[in-house]
Amino acid sequence: MSTRTPPADAPQPPPVLTDAPGYQVRRLYQAYLAVWARSVDPTLTGPQFAVLTVVHASPGHDQRSMASAVALDTSTMADVCRRLEKRGLLDRRTALDDGRRKLLYLTAEGEKALREANHRARELDARLLGPFEPEQRAEVLRLLTSMATHWEGLAQDA
Repeated sequence: MSTRTPPADAPQPPPVLTDAPGYQVRRLYQAYLAVWARSVDPTLTGPQFAVLTVVHASPGHDQRSMASAVALDTSTMADVCRRLEKRGLLDRRTALDDGRRKLLYLTAEGEKALREANHRARELDARLLGPFEPEQRAEVLRLLTSMATHWEGLAQDA
């Protein structure tokens, strides 16, 4: 994503794009990724941060059940967990009752990385919602959550 202002004679997106919710969501996501990498952590991705956060909140649960909590499919969750394990941030232990299940725990390094990233992520949240009044912030989050839930339902129905 370019952070430079396009030249004055650059083509502008037509209304068929700017009026499409998916186009605006993609724009938001591209901008968010760029700001996340600069402000929070250039190597810890948003999905990795989400996994660390959920594992911190619910240590010892299995990888498959935690995937839905972080809005990842199971194969992506497995890949994210393997990467976090390789970095020494996550401990995946085989369940005693089922060798296919991996139970997730944060390592001491994972706890530290989460603490540091969480502080910066909360600062980023405040910056992202900064243009809105406090009651508007709650409404923006409610609308985003509602839209995400709706779109996830549409994706399951497809």
